[in-house]
Amino acid sequence: MDTVLLAKAAVMGIVEGLTEFLPISSTGHLILAGALLGMDDAKAKVFDIAIQTGAILAVIIIYWQKIRDTIVQLPHQEQAQRFALNVAIAFFPAVVLGLLFGKAIKAHLFTPVVVAIALVVGGLIILWAERRPSPGVRIHDVDEMTWWDALKVGLVQCVAMVPGTSRSGATIIGGMLLGLSRKAATDFSFFLAIPTLIGAGAYSLFKERELLSWSDLPMFAVGLLFSFASAWLCVRWLLRYIATHDFVPFAWYRIVFGAVILLTAWTGWVDWRA
Repeated sequence: MDTVLLAKAAVMGIVEGLTEFLPISSTGHLILAGALLGMDDAKAKVFDIAIQTGAILAVIIIYWQKIRDTIVQLPHQEQAQRFALNVAIAFFPAVVLGLLFGKAIKAHLFTPVVVAIALVVGGLIILWAERRPSPGVRIHDVDEMTWWDALKVGLVQCVAMVPGTSRSGATIIGGMLLGLSRKAATDFSFFLAIPTLIGAGAYSLFKERELLSWSDLPMFAVGLLFSFASAWLCVRWLLRYIATHDFVPFAWYRIVFGAVILLTAWTGWVDWRA
């Protein structure tokens, strides 16, 4: 058993879990961490997507009461049916655009420099969104959303196909700009992540199954375990944080981090391998 490889898998799992649901881009951080750790080949890209399942399991456990109630009430309660339909509608644009452009995006945009630029631009957008005059909150709870609200959030999520943008950042900030409260936008972002990330992980594993073997199982298991544990801690912290804070600190983190990456790439201080 390669203990160095397992240690790298644990680090990547922690990075995934801590960044998946914060507006700082998990994909971007995984690309950067993979470049530094030498985990940037085709198999590593499958690993990066697969370990998202661990982070999603943490969300399922934290939101289990809402998920269970929706499943139980789905056959006969209109509110549960509307909520499930809204998640499906929001999920649909990512499926279509992912199938159409996913391969091209991975081939041309999964580089540290692209990630750095997206981090900086996304940080500036968050600063603008947080400091602009409030448009007013129309929706205080996810159950108040219409199918049209869900579709718009789903379309905004597609922006995050560019690595470094942040899926959670796009859906949360986009939702707030569309009239959702900070809590409602965050909750819906988490619920939307369940089919999005599970679907992406399953599709990637199936599509690239020839790259994998049973000997890869320990590496994937370690990545999933550490992804789950760190995501569980992060989501619970974030839900408390948004009750009294905005996302400005994350915006400045993105800007500074992205600028450091661009500086080190330009000077050659760090060999950011694409």
